[in-house]
Amino acid sequence: MAIFLRRFFSLFAVTAVTTLFAQTTPIPVKVVVVTMFEVGQDTGDAPGELQYWVERDHLDHVFPLPAAYHAVRMNDAGEMAVLTGQGTAHAASTIMALGTDPRFDLSHAYWIVAGIAGGSPERVSLGSAAWARWVVDGDLGYEIDAREIPKDWSTGYMPLRKTKPFEPPAAPLEGQVFALNGELAEWAFKLTREVKLGDTDRLKEVRREFDGAAANRPPFVTMGDEVTGSRYWHGKLSDAWAAEWMGYFSEGKGEFATTAMEDSGTLLSLRFLANAGRVDWKRILVLRTVSNYDRQPRGLSASESLARQRIGSYSAYLPALEAAYVVGHTVVNELLEHWAKYGDPKAPGQ
Repeated sequence: MAIFLRRFFSLFAVTAVTTLFAQTTPIPVKVVVVTMFEVGQDTGDAPGELQYWVERDHLDHVFPLPAAYHAVRMNDAGEMAVLTGQGTAHAASTIMALGTDPRFDLSHAYWIVAGIAGGSPERVSLGSAAWARWVVDGDLGYEIDAREIPKDWSTGYMPLRKTKPFEPPAAPLEGQVFALNGELAEWAFKLTREVKLGDTDRLKEVRREFDGAAANRPPFVTMGDEVTGSRYWHGKLSDAWAAEWMGYFSEGKGEFATTAMEDSGTLLSLRFLANAGRVDWKRILVLRTVSNYDRQPRGLSASESLARQRIGSYSAYLPALEAAYVVGHTVVNELLEHWAKYGDPKAPGQ
């Protein structure tokens, strides 16, 4: 009898818990802000990419996410922020964990990657913000050490399945090239292009050390595309490689502007989640702001310049964090204040 009662109550408890979860209505999420790193705590100390969003948008509801890098945070308006961790592996696993979590309804959510990046001084200046139409992975490929490449090659890095750099035609693998919703990116750009971005005497001083078509401009909002990958590269020759890599894989449609680490992982998970009907692929935006140039200034070698590159000490670190928030928040605020319009499947860019 005792064994029967134990089994009965055990079965009752499991049934009760199952029923409870089955009856729980998923939380509708309107906007997900994707950030990649934080320096310390989510609030109250030196900021990383998450902190301004938490403090200024009052993301006070914390939802543990044990299968991911970090808990997610929300406010009552339907805004969520997620911290993926650095690198493509962290980003892919965290976004997949969030996207499959039954507590959240993400089917109508807009996703905004909002993080800092290296920038090409040909296209952007320190503290500037770039909305991307194209994101191209820069990790997938073959590589020959620079000391052994043929003399007529511009680089020792080449696409997979090819015998030399930039051999036509381009044949990207799944998850290597992402063409985002260009209409939505254009809408976000038009909404934010007049946003005033902060400039300082220090930024002006640093900019004067660099050459490039945009190197000496005050911070501005633009359209510009991203080469992404966990391999942190630096130098004028690598900058030239990235510009050609973008053109090669986008069939000349993309314009290289920024370089960051995580976004191919984030976007591949979102693509798979869209295939499963859990997110809307047309509602994804990538915003990167320039904390440092991707090449050396006049008078320094690439290695000497790279030695200066550390999170928190980038020449435009705080201005870039601020730009990511003020530009990104302009879009978030517009979406939330007019959700009746933008939540509709026929919203701009849909």
